[in-house]
Amino acid sequence: MSTGSACVIGATGQIGRAAVRALAEEGWRVRAASRGGGRDESWPGSVESVAVDRDDAAAVAALIGDGCDVVLDCVAYRRAHARQLLGLADRIGSAVVISTGAVYEDDRGRGFGTQDRPDGAPRYPVPLPESQRTVPPGDDYGSRKVALERELLAAGDRLPTTLLRAGAIHGPHCRTPRELYFVKRALDGRPVRILAYGGRSRFHPAHVDNIAELVRLAAHRPGSRVLNAGDPQAPTVADIAAAVDAVLEVRSELVLVDGEPPHPHVGSTPWSLAHPIVYDMSAAERELGYRPVTGYAESLPATVAWLTDRLAADADWRTAFPDMAAAYDPMTDLFDYAAEDAWLRGARRRNGIGPVRGTHGPGPAPHTAD
Repeated sequence: MSTGSACVIGATGQIGRAAVRALAEEGWRVRAASRGGGRDESWPGSVESVAVDRDDAAAVAALIGDGCDVVLDCVAYRRAHARQLLGLADRIGSAVVISTGAVYEDDRGRGFGTQDRPDGAPRYPVPLPESQRTVPPGDDYGSRKVALERELLAAGDRLPTTLLRAGAIHGPHCRTPRELYFVKRALDGRPVRILAYGGRSRFHPAHVDNIAELVRLAAHRPGSRVLNAGDPQAPTVADIAAAVDAVLEVRSELVLVDGEPPHPHVGSTPWSLAHPIVYDMSAAERELGYRPVTGYAESLPATVAWLTDRLAADADWRTAFPDMAAAYDPMTDLFDYAAEDAWLRGARRRNGIGPVRGTHGPGPAPHTAD
């Protein structure tokens, strides 16, 4: 495949790092733009790092310069960002823009933004295709992405844009790493994992290397389209708990709670959903020839190592991952061990659950509690 020039906006973020590396290793001439102008140690020396403020139209125009073959925008969040790209369409061959699975709503108008309401949990088809309807444009994260998408899609051939609706993004350098929920418990020696919805919740993960592969393929096949972005598997939250324990070589007990979390701080993980979210990847396979480059379990050791190193440098998870704290603290304390212990004591009295025993790997079956 022939390559050309690529500009990556948001290059030092989680997705940008992987995408810059994938493009550069294939031979693209990459300008990697970020607010600080930094670079990742894994990038080839040919990558040019540039400091750019995403909201500074003149700076973005200077980044594009006389033109580039493809622009990857990892930090476009609203209609104004779409219009900024469209204003440079005569200098851009095609674009790839990161969107989100949070744009979808179910047939009763429920989506990510309604989950805190009574009966607000969305029930999507499994698997969830790109043709599923989306939330109306608005002010929250998902609805701002919808406005962005519609603006870019309406441009059609003026700026062929592939929009990637990413699932639960994972991998090193994540600002809100879901895997922290289980990694920290393992490092803290917690002997139990309490999981709501029977541990069956599924929130389709998307590793950064798989997203980077979609970016690479879309750069070679420009078009005006939306595609889901996900891993080859969508493991349950119980599977993820077991996988993290296996990487860290610990054993813990699963206590599975039927139904919703019994307490705001107990049993609610970053993957806990009443109904599964599993993205249909057939369109990406058909239109781009997409084949995942990694899976959840095989990619997990690198993520766990990165999280472990971060916590070793700063034991306070809130300062180590301030965006994670900001995202979850208003709703739940992810590590309220006192609340877990109090609930477990009550559950054992009610259900006759015995002492904590290891259940990941050979051993007794997970307990179910009311």
